[in-house]
Amino acid sequence: MEDTGSRPLDTLNAARNKTIMLDLKNGYRYVGKLKAFDIHINIVLDNAEELHNGELKRKLGTVFVRGDTITIITPA
Repeated sequence: MEDTGSRPLDTLNAARNKTIMLDLKNGYRYVGKLKAFDIHINIVLDNAEELHNGELKRKLGTVFVRGDTITIITPA
């Protein structure tokens, strides 16, 4: 992600409508287009896919991910 501001939420805002990867505490990874987020880093992804151990498990469409389940957010 580009450094577009001094605050993490500024960087996340710059990634809106771009594809990101979310690594979760349960070992799963979600990949999708960032549609929305809030100050708790609760995230809405569109066209989301669920991966486990690098393998596509299922296509989910639009999902809401609780911020306290996310360990890493990465541009895809």
